[in-house]
Amino acid sequence: MNKEWWKNAVIYQVYPKSFLDTNDDGIGDLKGIDSKLGYLKKLGVDALWISPCYLSPQIDNGYDIADYRKIDPMFGDNSDLEQLIQDAHAKNIKIIMDMVANHTSDKSIWFEESRKSKNNYFSDFYIWKDPKEDGSEPNNWGSNFGGSAWTYDSNREQYYLHYYGKQQPDLNWENPKVRQDIYDVMRYWKAHGVDGWRMDVITSISKDQNFPNNPNPHHLEYVVGNQNNGPRMHEFIHEMNQEVFKPFSMMSVGEAPDSKSKDARLLVEPDREELNMVFTFEHMHVDRKPGDVNGRWAIQPVDIVQLKRTLANWQNTLDGHGWNALYFENHDRARTPSRWGNDTKYRYESAAAFATVLHGLKGTPFVYQGEEIGMTNPSFELEDYEDIELKTNYDKLVKQEKTISGTDFLKAARKISRDNARTPMQWDDSKNAGFTKGKPWFKLNPNYKDLNVSDDLRSDKSVFKYYQELIKLRHEEPILKDGTFKLLLPDDKNIFMYTRTLDDEQWLVVANLSGDLQRVDALNKYVGFKTVVTNYDDGDKEILRPYEARILRK
Repeated sequence: MNKEWWKNAVIYQVYPKSFLDTNDDGIGDLKGIDSKLGYLKKLGVDALWISPCYLSPQIDNGYDIADYRKIDPMFGDNSDLEQLIQDAHAKNIKIIMDMVANHTSDKSIWFEESRKSKNNYFSDFYIWKDPKEDGSEPNNWGSNFGGSAWTYDSNREQYYLHYYGKQQPDLNWENPKVRQDIYDVMRYWKAHGVDGWRMDVITSISKDQNFPNNPNPHHLEYVVGNQNNGPRMHEFIHEMNQEVFKPFSMMSVGEAPDSKSKDARLLVEPDREELNMVFTFEHMHVDRKPGDVNGRWAIQPVDIVQLKRTLANWQNTLDGHGWNALYFENHDRARTPSRWGNDTKYRYESAAAFATVLHGLKGTPFVYQGEEIGMTNPSFELEDYEDIELKTNYDKLVKQEKTISGTDFLKAARKISRDNARTPMQWDDSKNAGFTKGKPWFKLNPNYKDLNVSDDLRSDKSVFKYYQELIKLRHEEPILKDGTFKLLLPDDKNIFMYTRTLDDEQWLVVANLSGDLQRVDALNKYVGFKTVVTNYDDGDKEILRPYEARILRK
């Protein structure tokens, strides 16, 4: 087996809760994924990354795991996953599981035992600290979901650390037993046929053992910061590589929230034996006001120049030193046509244009469920949202600190909330979009009557067929895997244009990421190039129409 199969692959992310429900309880399940393997094979993907489906109280939609070895009954049981793996492998599709190694659920037996006393086997599985003399938290660290990152436990008379919800206590990676137990879980799933891992917030596992206060220029009660790239992070990840990834040839992609390209190089440099790829967040902040106290809820129009600069920087920095993971959408990211494109007048064109610039880059593209048909954000009201991050941030920023108005918060939520990606998959125009015959766990996007798999496959402007073409190119054209990258027109506010070159072969990738006609004189240089793929039929050589994209070859 080719150990680096992932370099030629396109990986499809399934969010099981919202994919397809086969037992009519309103929640997607593993049998639903299994039943759609033919659809995914037709799309052309090589592997499925499945978001957590382990036993969980679902405080954070499964990213709060109570038992790593047990499938949650809402999704089926362990035998359903084994069947899915077997059926996927029969179609030559690999399975990548999601591993949350930074924290567990507070309902995990590890935590339930840990909170009982200071001297049992599990006591040091989590990060416990004594209160300050006045009884307050050990430091000013803030949780990503609002409030303090510390919660007091009256039983131990100590605080425990949680970077996310208080129901998600952080594991103590300084304890070798914790590390071995996590590796054992990963070996367990390898024994059941799993091919790789997506590692949730993996760069958070090492904490500064001095637990200093975070810098606090805005004089806040609690400050979110310094959660990633801790002092022993590389050591821990290398150990995981030696214990699991390397001996079992398992592919790995890590979520690295604060990583810049130079940090990522240390994580993915093959000789260092840590991870194969990382997901950066940097390019996903190009519609965020820098330094604003409201963080991700302080939105601005997408800055295409910054987007190009960031993606080009990652292409150049990792070239010859590691491999890029390419994405615009996932379970934590809103729908691209709604966020950065035009999801009404030019939905097909903007979905295809952003796909073109992403899939033309060097690295492994990730496609999120529904992205391949150009699904859009729903325009929900605040009471329709489910996400714990949104709710806690609304309480903190709108109600308590009053740093943003309710109107502006809702406007931001409709653009960037994680829930935009979590509405049920739109299969057809029947009741509940063919997702379930029961009551869906989450509201559907009302546009499913017109935007669904069934209609898209029949459409003259099929996003699915466009993705099929891009994925086919990935498999057939070595230039996309091995060609060098060069950004052109770096300061153009609308045009994303670059070349890929391999020996004497050259391709040009160009897209107009705006809703206006753009004249691109630089295209004159490529007059003899032939069209490989485009989202418009016939085009003027120098004029790009709204969200027009082309890949041309010499």
